[in-house]
Amino acid sequence: MPTPELPPPQSSLPEAASRFGAHVLAAAARACDVRAATGGPPSTPSLPAPPAISAPAPPPPGTPAADVPAPGAGLDRILRGPSGLGTAGLRLILREEPPTPSAPAAHATEGKPVPGLYHHPVPEPDPVRVEEVSRRIKSWALDEVSLYPEDWEEQFDGFSVGRYMVGCHPDAPTVDHLMVATRLMVAENAVDDCYCEDHGGSPIGLGERLLLAHTALDPLHTTEEYQPQWAESLHADAPRRAYRSAMEYFVRAASPSQADRLRHDMARLHMGYLAEAAWAQLDHVPEAWEYLAMRQFNNFRPCPTITDTVGGYELPADLHAQPAMQRVIALAGNATTIVNDLYSYTKELAAPGRHLNLPVVIAEREGLSDRDAYLKSVEVHNDLMHDFETEAAALAAACPAPNVQRFLRGVAAWVDGNHYWHQSNTYRYSLPDFW
Repeated sequence: MPTPELPPPQSSLPEAASRFGAHVLAAAARACDVRAATGGPPSTPSLPAPPAISAPAPPPPGTPAADVPAPGAGLDRILRGPSGLGTAGLRLILREEPPTPSAPAAHATEGKPVPGLYHHPVPEPDPVRVEEVSRRIKSWALDEVSLYPEDWEEQFDGFSVGRYMVGCHPDAPTVDHLMVATRLMVAENAVDDCYCEDHGGSPIGLGERLLLAHTALDPLHTTEEYQPQWAESLHADAPRRAYRSAMEYFVRAASPSQADRLRHDMARLHMGYLAEAAWAQLDHVPEAWEYLAMRQFNNFRPCPTITDTVGGYELPADLHAQPAMQRVIALAGNATTIVNDLYSYTKELAAPGRHLNLPVVIAEREGLSDRDAYLKSVEVHNDLMHDFETEAAALAAACPAPNVQRFLRGVAAWVDGNHYWHQSNTYRYSLPDFW
């Protein structure tokens, strides 16, 4: 898949890069030099070249000043590509003007953003793609995996997964690529709902259920006698059926390295589920730092980590594994997960039992009012977002290889699309009356 050549790294990094750790960036740069010299074919050469990634829309009129990102002193937002002296060559696609959104910007402001939450408005996702992804995913859910009974249909539609995935993956070349991410998102939510939460989930016995479901992603290699019993078990319930089918589609589009990367991140996710379940069984509220440790595993990380597969290219394993890249991905997953905590706060308060989220944990452990704990959680999110952008910008400057640049921009697009979906999904979410 042809990509324009980029110049070698600049001789001096911005201040943001210097605080990232010279030894980490040097390792990343060495790996970039090797990849830039050797090239390496993309994992899906038959796929068409993807369109350029769109820059975020300007904030709509009347947006509070706290919600508008301040201009950066060094590198600009990774989604738009870096700016500033000596960084023009780091852009993957040069543009004179930002592209026109596919729909009026006002449509993207449905729902209210959390006041003071640092985020970037995005254009309304392509409505044609949204409609087609929505149609295909519902057909898959009903006809291929029998995912839900008839009385869950309204909830499935209200999730708006088509708009979610189109908004998070603006560089996906085709609807087929988008469907790779959409099936996995739906399957992951089926496991969460049916095993952990809303639809019959329970912490009791969760480890066994997750282990058996994980074999739909990471297949069992056993004896001839027991193989048929395992294969039959993959059809035993909706979560396993969804995992099995979604993973089959994924491995057709992904390289072996990309597939193994996803399996690793799904194991992380399941470990986070188990920690939360253990606290529920003990009726224990963890310290805030312990909760954040759990949320680094029980979070959205599997979604942005596949951004290259959905984009039709590959970030090679040695570059993905660099500590600098791993930190960027972890910060992206952590920030987007706190977004979920904030937008789902009232929904979880209205549900039976006690649901742990960051505001609840901070209120309990730090003796703050519900309002003050919520506002402190907004600050935690903002700190994570600023760290994510700083570290991503530093890595982009240190390693301006095309696939690294594009992957970082894809992760940033996922972060922004994830916020857009939470803000705009008024079927699921409403904000507390704290302002």
